[in-house]
Amino acid sequence: MNSFFKKIVLLLADFFLAVISVFLVILLTANVKYLFDDRITPFVYLIVFPALTVVLLYLFSAYHIMWEYSELIDYVRILVVPFISSAALYIIHFIASNAGGGFSLLPSNYLLLALITFALLAMLRIFIGLLKRPFKNNGEKEHENVMIIGAGAAGSIMINDIKNNATKSNYSIKCLIDDDPNKKGSILNGVTVVGGSGEIVSAAQKYDIDIIIFAIPSCSSSKKSAILNICQKTGCSIKVLPSYFQMISEDEGIDTSKLREVQIEDLLGRDPIDIKVGKVLDYVENRTVLVTGGGGSIGSELCRQIACHNPKRLIIFDIYENNAYDIQNELIRDYPDLDLVVLIGSVRDENRLDSVFEKYRPDLVFHAAAHKHVPLMENSPNESIKNNVFGTYNTANCADKYGVKRFVLISTDKAVNPTNIMGASKRICEMIIQYFNSRSNTEFVAVRFGNVLGSHGSVIPLFTKQIENGGPVTVTDPNIIRYFMTIPEAVSLVLQAGATANGGEIFVLDMGEPVKILDLAENLIRLSGFKPYTDIKIEFTGLRPGEKMYEEKLLAEEGLKRTDNRLIHIGRPISFNEEEFIKALGLLKEKMVDDNSDIRSVVSSIVPTYTFNP
Repeated sequence: MNSFFKKIVLLLADFFLAVISVFLVILLTANVKYLFDDRITPFVYLIVFPALTVVLLYLFSAYHIMWEYSELIDYVRILVVPFISSAALYIIHFIASNAGGGFSLLPSNYLLLALITFALLAMLRIFIGLLKRPFKNNGEKEHENVMIIGAGAAGSIMINDIKNNATKSNYSIKCLIDDDPNKKGSILNGVTVVGGSGEIVSAAQKYDIDIIIFAIPSCSSSKKSAILNICQKTGCSIKVLPSYFQMISEDEGIDTSKLREVQIEDLLGRDPIDIKVGKVLDYVENRTVLVTGGGGSIGSELCRQIACHNPKRLIIFDIYENNAYDIQNELIRDYPDLDLVVLIGSVRDENRLDSVFEKYRPDLVFHAAAHKHVPLMENSPNESIKNNVFGTYNTANCADKYGVKRFVLISTDKAVNPTNIMGASKRICEMIIQYFNSRSNTEFVAVRFGNVLGSHGSVIPLFTKQIENGGPVTVTDPNIIRYFMTIPEAVSLVLQAGATANGGEIFVLDMGEPVKILDLAENLIRLSGFKPYTDIKIEFTGLRPGEKMYEEKLLAEEGLKRTDNRLIHIGRPISFNEEEFIKALGLLKEKMVDDNSDIRSVVSSIVPTYTFNP
């Protein structure tokens, strides 16, 4: 049956129901003897009233509504129509009465006519809606019971979307949670607010909840983290709405299609960095930008964010061809008009670097190429120095030689009071930046941040693989803590540093409270649908060589200076004797050639805060 024919059938049904309503009112009010007592009454009651009703229904778009997905406002339209028709009927009879015609019903009976007509029209549409909704019986639970956290605008829209799309999901909303005590016991779109976040666990048990939907897009990260950690205790599947910022930036509304799984960064409890996009655009647009280590975790994200700011040319320089190939294909696909150059080479190779700088003359350099794995570098300390220290020196020297405007070094909080050779090498890199900044027209800066979620070799991919293999998940120590951020956050900081740099600064991110690695492991196990210690075991392996119980963001001598971004600070550079520093680098270069020599003592002479076990 086509759509037009369905509308005609429904229109005729409405006409018939309006006629039935007239007979019902006459019977109920004992006015049947008046029905044919004059020439106007039969025509008005049985022809004009039904005809006027269906015409008004059409004008109110009642025949365009999909009643299986109807909302309350659709039934309000149906309610208004018979009252208008009854009022028109009353006016007709009033005029006819004054002209000497019949006036069969009392005025109050017209209200009854409107109500009966509405009841019949509404019941027909409810029946149509139920008839069109398919019955589900696949041997499983007919509905997944849902708890929605947030009795606000987003929660209201989410309830309506779920109810109006019952054929697309088998969600059954059982209760609402909201920390506003004034909302407890109130009803939102037919769903009751049963309490605050403290009652999530008990409510989940009481209502046999399968899925919890977090629907507070404006919630702060710290509060969101606290609520989601409570939700994890229920064992329910958890879904969240993106932030309002994400939905607006992607031109998306609020509905179930926007729901996503909880991610580990949702549990960190830190608001994202507020990057000043305008400033970044000003200094990246129409510039030639070189990213060393451009295929790595940080480097590739740098390339993505730089590419969307209209650079004149983007140059990716990396020793590992597979990573470079992957990011190359991604950028070609996403930014077909980008002038992209991908080069294979090592920052250790002075001649290769010199030829790249001479040919392409970059305006901006982001130096992300480095060895970063602490345990591996402890076993190969000379490689850490060759790549990190002298790779940085070679790149910075070329930047100075070929007049690069800004040079941004990617550093780490492990450079503060280092207990491993990797951290010590990065502290020397920071000193190299200070050295070149004091004697070059190029603006040299460093960006120091903590661990990055999801980067190659970080704990998240390791834990994920261990969980996929059924465990155990290995944690070095139950009390070990680290500062964490997401890759996009880290890169936003790097871009912000490059945008606001004057030269010589060490930019430091306020990463909030540190996170226990054990909590991270437990949360990741729960997010994977398992119970820690029951389904997946956690084993403690002890601290590895060179590993700290906690990381620091500043040396004792460094002070913090605020920037216009509340999450980004500048550490005051620590002065050092530059002549002695260069001599020490020369000695370090001689020593590192011999792989059997222990270069740690030379490194400690350059970085006095470096402590190690000989």
